[in-house]
Amino acid sequence: MSKEKIIAKIKANKKQPNLRFRLKRQVEVFTDLLFLTLFDIETPVTENIDKLALQFDELVNLACWNIEKPCSKIWENYLEQLPDVLESLNLDAEAISDCDPATQSIEEIYMAYPGFYAIAIYRLAHELYKKGFPLVPRLMTEYAHRQTGVDINPGAHIGKSFFIDHATGVVIGETAVIKDHVRIYQGVTLGALYVAKHLKNTKRHPTIEENVTIYANATILGGETVIGANSVIGGNAWITESVPPNSTVFHTPKIKIKTKANVS
Repeated sequence: MSKEKIIAKIKANKKQPNLRFRLKRQVEVFTDLLFLTLFDIETPVTENIDKLALQFDELVNLACWNIEKPCSKIWENYLEQLPDVLESLNLDAEAISDCDPATQSIEEIYMAYPGFYAIAIYRLAHELYKKGFPLVPRLMTEYAHRQTGVDINPGAHIGKSFFIDHATGVVIGETAVIKDHVRIYQGVTLGALYVAKHLKNTKRHPTIEENVTIYANATILGGETVIGANSVIGGNAWITESVPPNSTVFHTPKIKIKTKANVS
């Protein structure tokens, strides 16, 4: 096959008119600048707000495909939410500081804790998600996912003072609801019982009530599953039904002790 035919075939199969990977890269630049503007003491807020507005305009040009839902006013509304988001994130950092004995300083949490970073980008993305801006919130949380190993869908609803310890492998689905003062550890999954496209507009992921602790590698599935307030879910637990408040749930492994050597 000639080079011309190969090129023609490639062009014929590039069928997505809105698929511009430049959008992905620019979302990452926007996310980095937004994070620094909120937290870094040496990053000027005033001039960066103007830079962020220009970057956001470019994201609108690349990602606002539905002409019946104009995105031009989203930045102004989003900007108004940023002080509240920052206040929530400071509460998250304080919750980590209060719960984790390994923390040496509050600055360490902001700079070195992958769980905090994942929560920060989730909260920033969630405000855009609520405004119906296509794709950009998901690209923001996927950027954090790639850096931290934490996969939080921007559609999830997460309350105040949230703490993810160690972080790696955490998955929180789109319709999950997490109330205030919840602590989860690495490898926790808040997922759906099964995946089907017709369930798109239904609640598929669990609800976690206030002051719940979920230890490493626990899996909690289902939109009707509710973990009651003040409960403790032990490591490796598999839960598909609701748990009443003030419960302790744990996985009991079966252990067989080898008493004799196998004889061949």
